Amino acid sequence: MEISVAIGGGQRMTLAGAVLVYEGGHESFAVWHPAKADESGGAPYLGEAEPLTTEFLRMLSTGLGACVAPEILPASVLVRTSELLVWWAPAQDRILFFSESSEAGAELNGKRYPIPPLVFKVSGGSLSVRALDKDERPSPESRLKTAPFWNCNDSGEVCLGTMRVPESSGVDAIDSWERGFFQSEFTHAHGAARLTSFPGGFLPLCRRLAGTRQRFPVRYLTDARETLRQFVESR
Repeated sequence: MEISVAIGGGQRMTLAGAVLVYEGGHESFAVWHPAKADESGGAPYLGEAEPLTTEFLRMLSTGLGACVAPEILPASVLVRTSELLVWWAPAQDRILFFSESSEAGAELNGKRYPIPPLVFKVSGGSLSVRALDKDERPSPESRLKTAPFWNCNDSGEVCLGTMRVPESSGVDAIDSWERGFFQSEFTHAHGAARLTSFPGGFLPLCRRLAGTRQRFPVRYLTDARETLRQFVESR
């Protein structure tokens, strides 16, 4: 397991104390040990144990980002926790950008395409996306489809590449995540999953759809082999 801590602003941090867990037999308990300053100028040391209070735990979880501030959830949101945001987007038209050095080249770059309904997931700063074959809010057992885009691996996780990543993972950043995804360059196929069952594959389908007014033909979406519930619970 890898653990990293990012502290912005260059602020000076000092030891406040430590939560220690004691175990004996089949029992265990946790207590708070406040940090004490060494009068001789040495390193601080831990003081005597103090019982943990509900208010202390609430303050600790807030400081660690485990609490979600009250938010008015739009109808598109499917799941919201302190670590996870999942929402769906209806079928629409979007301009897609392809790297001119890729197989798509200038031929397909910067054109408008019909997009199927999608499910987005933001977790730990990562973005994942799946597709839907029905243009309606999915249920927990809805079967998901592979998102028909380059830069997405078999589990739906997006290779961020040139994408502008929002600093927030709250509901206020949903539009920014979607804009960042669609305004970045699609550069390559990222994984072994078939992006589409269209004869000839992904690029021929893009050529057929570029600049058209038709809806995305969902019959060509491939099975992602998971439900919405499984997508939400996967890490």
